[in-house]
Amino acid sequence: MESKNKHVVVTTFSSHIARLNSIVEFGRKMNRKIVFMGRSMAKYVRAAESTGIAKFTNRVEVLKFSGQIKRKLKKIAKDRGKYLMVVTGHQGEPNSVLAKMMNGELKFKFFPEDHIIFSCRTIPTPTNIENRQKLEADLRTFNVRIFKDIHQSGHAAREDLRDLINLVKPQHIIPAHGEPRMLNALADLATEMGYKKGNNVHVMGNGERLKL
Repeated sequence: MESKNKHVVVTTFSSHIARLNSIVEFGRKMNRKIVFMGRSMAKYVRAAESTGIAKFTNRVEVLKFSGQIKRKLKKIAKDRGKYLMVVTGHQGEPNSVLAKMMNGELKFKFFPEDHIIFSCRTIPTPTNIENRQKLEADLRTFNVRIFKDIHQSGHAAREDLRDLINLVKPQHIIPAHGEPRMLNALADLATEMGYKKGNNVHVMGNGERLKL
């Protein structure tokens, strides 16, 4: 995609450190200065560095507070094509940096064909779907180019889960963090591997408790 002299904004999960590393490498190949903006972004970057998972210092400018971000956005606005902005707001969260850039709390002007990259999928809850639709509608008023679902899934495939179960050899398996079809798919795999539903494989709903 041709991005010369255009603003480029990427938004993704702040906790996905491997993806943030990839974005940094992407930005360096573009010869752009990389700026991370947002509270959760700063929090996870600090955690990643303190545990030795990643090293962003000297490669990335990390801005946490609104005052810092406002000052930086003014500078970025004057230097089109020089920066890669990595911001919070991939689900359209109202208090995120990207949402505030849209509602005027963080003043910033996009121009036609600026690039907005969502390196994620929308988490399918009514609130998230509504927030993302509103955010994208606001972005389109600037005639920017929106790129969605630019990522590799972080969810393990069936055979990855089989390897994990063989490696860990758990006494109990509780499928979690997925839609019902995903939870049941893991339960079916566990059953295929010799576990028994209701005995040591437990598919549970929100609020349910299990005493082991």
